[in-house]
Amino acid sequence: MGNGGSIYMLVFGCALVFAIGVTPVMRRVAPHLGVMDQPSARKVHRRPMPRLGGAAIYGAFILALMLMGTRYNIHELVSILLGATLVSFFGLWDDRWGLRPLLKLGGQILATLVLIYSGVRVNVFPWPALNLGVTILWVVGITNAMNLMDNMDGLAGGVGATAAAFFVLLAAMNGQYLVGALAAALLGACLGFLLYNFNPASIFMGDTGALFLGFMLAAVGIKLRFPANVDIVTWMVPVMTLGLPIFDTTLVVISRLRRGLNPLTAPGKDHTSHRLVMLGLTQREAVMALYLVSGALGVIAIFLTQATVMEGYIVGATVALVGLLALWKMEQVYISKTHSQEVGQGEPARED
Repeated sequence: MGNGGSIYMLVFGCALVFAIGVTPVMRRVAPHLGVMDQPSARKVHRRPMPRLGGAAIYGAFILALMLMGTRYNIHELVSILLGATLVSFFGLWDDRWGLRPLLKLGGQILATLVLIYSGVRVNVFPWPALNLGVTILWVVGITNAMNLMDNMDGLAGGVGATAAAFFVLLAAMNGQYLVGALAAALLGACLGFLLYNFNPASIFMGDTGALFLGFMLAAVGIKLRFPANVDIVTWMVPVMTLGLPIFDTTLVVISRLRRGLNPLTAPGKDHTSHRLVMLGLTQREAVMALYLVSGALGVIAIFLTQATVMEGYIVGATVALVGLLALWKMEQVYISKTHSQEVGQGEPARED
């Protein structure tokens, strides 16, 4: 692992330094380009905010791989970067001019097909058509899940950094240098950006960064391999590592469907972070609590790489059960809070 560890450190350091240096530039440039996030009733910020931070994350990631990158699997690396660039472009277009959800979804599917064409795909099932469908569902789902997580200062960047850190560790444990280099670049770019995005944030990543981050995490999750264990267990490893975005998306979709709203386009303060604030946490406390949850899921994912089939499914079922209970509790919190506001017996959710 010595040579791999050196590559990871170089890639990480380059991405970190570049993100620290370029993010303030993007913060100054954003108002001149009109890439600003305006305050509204459904958002927690109260003044226009630059949302070009995703360009800094993307640039730091690409530059780190170009300067300190790896020689391994160039064909797959190019396809991953091409797909990531495509989703970032659609995100940037949406940040600046707005984009219909179906067009953005079409761009994500196209980017996923680029991955599949190069061989980056799920190979768990014996039926190619099912593997193809699961690959599209996974990549598009995680891409949008990270976009939905970008709802509070430092949340998407911190959760993405946590997942990337565990992917670096998992790759190092299994000698996967391409996966490790990609994850190390993501980690450095996210941490550099977080210096300016943690509460109180001075810049947002926007769809440019959130979609890019989700796409890359999904691609890295597919590329991870665990030769010391069987696929019937290890398929849970990337799912567990990215369990928090999956949980938050599931919660939001179910909650909005229950209220008769479009789960993909309906806005609202109904994410996990918002509900923790409803329970009395500040924004910063809510984000830190979710960092801890993401870290705990990463530790469980590492255990799964060595677990027997029985151990793996007992742990997986336990986490799923806890997730279902948490989902029910979070929905009850939202129902109770919104009802009390409607009848005038409660105060609005804290936003400080």
